[in-house]
Amino acid sequence: MLHHVGIEVAPGDVPRSVELWEALGFEQVEPPATLSEYTWLEREGTQVHLMPTESPTVPPRGHTAIVVADFERAVEELSERDFAVERRREHWGAPRALVIAPGGQRVELMAATPRSA
Repeated sequence: MLHHVGIEVAPGDVPRSVELWEALGFEQVEPPATLSEYTWLEREGTQVHLMPTESPTVPPRGHTAIVVADFERAVEELSERDFAVERRREHWGAPRALVIAPGGQRVELMAATPRSA
């Protein structure tokens, strides 16, 4: 199980980044007091840690992939919140899409994993 991923974001992008992750079913959780400068979100035991950084490093192709329970609803929810969602070529017969987070990070949406497709 992957416990968490840390994502560098510009301080001004944190609120909109939280909105994106909440649209994907994550909820804010309290980080430990020693890490209070970060914003933590969690869904089903997996966490995303938003790490405010003045000059974030954004990999050009690296990405975080999220399996969503209801793919069409997730795409609709993100679109309603004015996030650009680009449908991608299917793998394993399951839909996929890409959304770019406010800081330029790539987030892949998957309807299923290879084992569940």
